[in-house]
Amino acid sequence: MTKDKVLIFDTTLRDGEQSPGATMTHDEKLEIAELLDEMGVDIIEAGFPIASEGDFRAVSEIAERAKAATICGLARANYKDIDRCWEAVKHAKSPRIHTFIGTSPLHRAIPNLTMDEMAERIHDTVTHARNLCDNVQWSPMDATRTEEDYLCRTVEIAIKAGATTINIPDTVGYTAPVESADLIRMLINKVPGADEVIFATHCHNDLGMATANSLAAVEGGARQIECTINGLGERAGNTALEEVVMALKVRGDIMPYETRIDTRKIMNISRRVATVSGFAVQFNKAIVGKNAFAHESGIHQDGMLKNSETFEIMRPEDVGLSGTSLPLGKHSGRAALRAKLAELGFDLADNQLNDVFVRFKDLADRKKEVFDDDLMALVYQNDSGADRLKLKSLRVVCGTEGPQTADMTMEIDGADVKTSATGDGPVDATFNAVKSLFSHNARLQLYQVSAVTEGTDAQATVSVRMEEDGRIATGQSADTDTVVASAKAYINALNRLLVRREQSEPGYDVKGVSYKDAN
Repeated sequence: MTKDKVLIFDTTLRDGEQSPGATMTHDEKLEIAELLDEMGVDIIEAGFPIASEGDFRAVSEIAERAKAATICGLARANYKDIDRCWEAVKHAKSPRIHTFIGTSPLHRAIPNLTMDEMAERIHDTVTHARNLCDNVQWSPMDATRTEEDYLCRTVEIAIKAGATTINIPDTVGYTAPVESADLIRMLINKVPGADEVIFATHCHNDLGMATANSLAAVEGGARQIECTINGLGERAGNTALEEVVMALKVRGDIMPYETRIDTRKIMNISRRVATVSGFAVQFNKAIVGKNAFAHESGIHQDGMLKNSETFEIMRPEDVGLSGTSLPLGKHSGRAALRAKLAELGFDLADNQLNDVFVRFKDLADRKKEVFDDDLMALVYQNDSGADRLKLKSLRVVCGTEGPQTADMTMEIDGADVKTSATGDGPVDATFNAVKSLFSHNARLQLYQVSAVTEGTDAQATVSVRMEEDGRIATGQSADTDTVVASAKAYINALNRLLVRREQSEPGYDVKGVSYKDAN
């Protein structure tokens, strides 16, 4: 049976990054874009170029580096946005402009446009975009709450003006699967020229139905799914790429559609996005959660031992998990480490391997067995030699009898400084020590600890999110000592805030740019 192709449009770097606290650095955006491109994503929405100089630079560089994916930028329905977007994406091998305007009664009231005035703006802006770029996507924001007749009218206008993709966003996660399918089907059947364009679906997960709505839209005739890694996005998030891709792969018997995605790369990029965004993946998350392939029930374990298909509908290897997780130890050498990392999807240069090998040996001296998740945590550690702030030593006294104290030595701009601080617990004392040595006004928004593996000697991964004057930075670190990991994560976040403060990049302070509710 011939399968229809469904395009995967990833908006992790645009809609995903709009999730409060999920801001990524320039280099992290480039890294994620490269991973998406290698995985087979058809279209990467790299950002919103008009939002800031930082966003513009990121989209431009991603466009220049892309090997196979179409690179798309977002633009509101005005010439200035569209021109800026084109400047950012025009050097891509395959560029796309994505322009949008809110068409529902609630959104029409924001710019105070009549239906006719909005229709004219749609015609003019889509025409302008098409004059610049042959590949134009248009979105009627809040489409699922737009009057049916008016939605048909605006879609027809956009098609006649030159749009090649019509995206139908469920901006507030309001619709249900049967409605999602019917809406796409209705537009294809009623709008003149609908057979000449690709219809896309963009769903949010406010009612927990984003994946179901996206798959229903495909059944209704959509041939592009907009999604993000781990379902990252505003409020409850977006459709999760890994969920729709694996649903189409596993249930091809009832959904005869295929994608270009190399599913074996899913787990690696999922973990990387979780690391750089600071948004940990919940343990029971479909496909990429830590428990997605875990079986604890005795009945389940007995069945798995006899035949894995009794309780698994897909293989761990299909999403990039190693079939076995044989641990390394302190006697393992560089060759064994390189082979294991390659098995996990990491192709490190010699200097990168050496850096990880040093950390691996240090960990192996403190931990009996080093598992796959431990290695990934080592690879993802971001200890930059250019950091202004570094932890040199830490000694903490804690317990039921106070006070809890932290004796700390830090290197600040090349000079060692020492202090002792107290606090309500060892972590609070540690953070107070950092603040004593490097005074700052950043506010701690999130402190999160999770075990990388099991056992009392497991590494702890600590995520810290901090905010200063509208700028948000996330720091992460892993260590077998939770307090040490906490100190390193806190300092890592401060280093990132310092970079953003010094560069004064407004891309991390979006005040004055009203695009937070885009799609």
